[in-house]
Amino acid sequence: MRKKIVAGNWKMNLDYNEGLALFSEVTNMVKDEATGTQQVVVCSPFIHLHSLVQLAKGYSNIAVGAQNAHQAESGAFTGEISAKQIKSVGAEYVILGHSERRQYFGETNELLAKKTDTALANGLKPIFCIGETLQEREADTHFGIIKAQLEEGIFHLDADKFAQLVIAYEPVWAIGTGVTATSAQAQEIHEFIRKEIAAKYGQQVADDTTILYGGSCNPKNAAELFAQADIDGGLIGGASLKSRDFTDIVKAFN
Repeated sequence: MRKKIVAGNWKMNLDYNEGLALFSEVTNMVKDEATGTQQVVVCSPFIHLHSLVQLAKGYSNIAVGAQNAHQAESGAFTGEISAKQIKSVGAEYVILGHSERRQYFGETNELLAKKTDTALANGLKPIFCIGETLQEREADTHFGIIKAQLEEGIFHLDADKFAQLVIAYEPVWAIGTGVTATSAQAQEIHEFIRKEIAAKYGQQVADDTTILYGGSCNPKNAAELFAQADIDGGLIGGASLKSRDFTDIVKAFN
């Protein structure tokens, strides 16, 4: 049975003490909510990672992740951070290919394929983001865009390595805008993604792959989204900065 995940992406928010305070609130509120195949992941700025890992000890259903990692193992890349460094503080996950990284930092599918390889080689579980812009959806090219992101970014992996990934579908037009894809729109894309995985790796791998929805998911719409057959949780932005909202999204599974 595939894992159900609610992952928070704090983005470039919260100073050190604010982050620790929020995480402490979240752990106390969700520790009894996520059980069995459910997991909560908090992806924080790099300054918080080590401390959050320490705070998460003892909670088997709460994990910590980073928001990015460089494609090289090490080297003269001032200001960057490596997968090995992230892993060394105990983080388990890393977000790769977020639309903001693609848009503002020019990350391509080819680059993200390299980042994915390096993350996996260092024992991190990538949360690999894919999704279309409003222009691509209006031009009815969104299925082709998503297919290319899959094929060029992660379909070079063998089945065993692919099984370590979490995929997050994020319609770029719904991120931080307050606009959410309807549950039907989201399910349509999630079903498409799962069918592409099945065509590449077989139905069992597809059935076991966790696919998250990211795009203005909030306490009001989470239950309806999570009830869809192919939506296995959410990659949460703004709502992850409020402990009550984030906890209510986690509770939406129940």
